[in-house]
Amino acid sequence: MSRESLPKNSSKEEILQWLAQYQESDSDEAQTNLVVHYKQLVESIARKYSRGKTYHDDIVQVGMLGLLGAMRRFEPSFGRSFEAFAIPTIVGEIKRFLRDKTWDVHVPRRIKELGPRIKAAVEALTTELQRSPSIHEIANYLEVQDEEVLEAMEMGRSYQALSMNHSIESDSDGSTVTLFDVVGRIDDGFENTNQRMIVADAMDALNERERQIIQLTYLEQLSQKEAGERLGISQMHVSRIQRKAIKKLQETIISSGGVSL
Repeated sequence: MSRESLPKNSSKEEILQWLAQYQESDSDEAQTNLVVHYKQLVESIARKYSRGKTYHDDIVQVGMLGLLGAMRRFEPSFGRSFEAFAIPTIVGEIKRFLRDKTWDVHVPRRIKELGPRIKAAVEALTTELQRSPSIHEIANYLEVQDEEVLEAMEMGRSYQALSMNHSIESDSDGSTVTLFDVVGRIDDGFENTNQRMIVADAMDALNERERQIIQLTYLEQLSQKEAGERLGISQMHVSRIQRKAIKKLQETIISSGGVSL
């Protein structure tokens, strides 16, 4: 039966016939008929678990694999309809995919498996105790250690990493603050401060006039002519003292293991 001529509401007898053909001879036609018939069911289940996430198409494909597995393993003698057998199989495949493939941070499998059990335990204990259960009560209920419950609850927050552009709050002026704004970055100021400290120590190797020249020409940004006028010496004299002072600083810094100027 072609895809175009496939009835929208195939009968139970037709479905069982396709299943038998697929299991006995790997019939492509039977497989196509079954996949087309149950496509909407798989997509409906996938939407429930993807909730609009980017991996929705992946979940649909995983659901289809679950459907194919159910088609191959279904036994009419069990007394259940194929749908009753297929749906848990499809859901199981999707849950395994979500458990193993969609975590943004690597988490041990035992933690992934404990997470759903904790959720179920919290629901059961909340109903029983009429209040939120403690970590110790959850651990006792599941027969695990308190530390395992805490670890699973903490690691559960790593299920999906946030984008660095994720908005977390707003500045007082109304502008958006993202994770990029609060994550530490390399601050060139630290390196500059370190270099200034090295130079400051090296300045001790200079005499008074050399320190004055360096102070005026480098720190106060005066020209050699302006520095000479302030000190009452010629520009040429300033130039000679400056070169001599720089050479002393370089030698002192290099000998101390610092960087050269």
